Amino acid sequence: MKDIRVGVIGLGHLGNYHSQKYAKIPGCKVVGVADIIGDRARLAAEQIGSDAFTDYRQLIGAVDAVSIAVPTADHYEVAKAMIEAGVDVLLEKPITQTLEEAKELVAAADARDRILQIGLIERFNPAIIALDTVMGTPLFIEAHRLHPFFERGTDVDVILDLMIHDLDIVLHYVKSPISHVDAVGVPVLSDKVDIANVRLTFESGCVANITASRVTGKTMQKIRFFGTEGYHAVDYGKREIVSLRKGRDPAGKVTITDNKVEVIQHDPLEQEIRSFIHAVTARTAPVVSGRDGMEALALALEIVEKMKTAQEFTANDSR
Repeated sequence: MKDIRVGVIGLGHLGNYHSQKYAKIPGCKVVGVADIIGDRARLAAEQIGSDAFTDYRQLIGAVDAVSIAVPTADHYEVAKAMIEAGVDVLLEKPITQTLEEAKELVAAADARDRILQIGLIERFNPAIIALDTVMGTPLFIEAHRLHPFFERGTDVDVILDLMIHDLDIVLHYVKSPISHVDAVGVPVLSDKVDIANVRLTFESGCVANITASRVTGKTMQKIRFFGTEGYHAVDYGKREIVSLRKGRDPAGKVTITDNKVEVIQHDPLEQEIRSFIHAVTARTAPVVSGRDGMEALALALEIVEKMKTAQEFTANDSR
């Protein structure tokens, strides 16, 4: 089988990691990298023995698949051009800025039978993969994703920057329509919302309470699931899981025991990229599809609108 010809578009912090991971995977050949900053593209290309371009369109015809890690505002334009050129795409989160753009990308990929995978990397976290083996029906979920402030990522608010990972995980496990959304958020160090809290109520009765911040002194990345069958706590950062299950002893007394879930450690980004390459070669659906990315975006945008409504109500009420 011929090597998959791969390109990487956008060589910032994350895109550079993408190029390095591809270079490690047998059956992949990074034939080109592209960034509007020429020096950045050349440096990345030198590190992996690839060609450098300043216009991503120069990759068309030379690649079978690409990773796209450009600013969110450019996701739609770049991804659509590559899909229409017959290229499979791994697109960093969020899928696009608007729901209309996301729908168009998904439709374009479907029409051309192209792979469109979205970079919601927590799906490939070893602890989340382990959670799949024990997760039942969640009734209450609590998530905290707290980070210190970095300029990187502030082209969007904290919901699209950080919280969207947890929104995707919650939607993945709850599998129920949402009946109500409460949300509050405030800008602190940027001109966009930097800290937010969201409460989601699902038709199934499950409730999820999610907090995201990029203005916190310490880092915390945790999510906890409570259900009738037990309790599961995932530390995304440490890639660990604590899982307890409810049972009964011979006398009928309720007991709580450790599930002892095995977590097989791996690099989530490398696993994400390997999964993408598998989808490309086998022509199978990606683990995180364009539709998954679109659903997470739709919920994120609904949350943003709820926050705007709450802020307008507060402003009017204070007059």
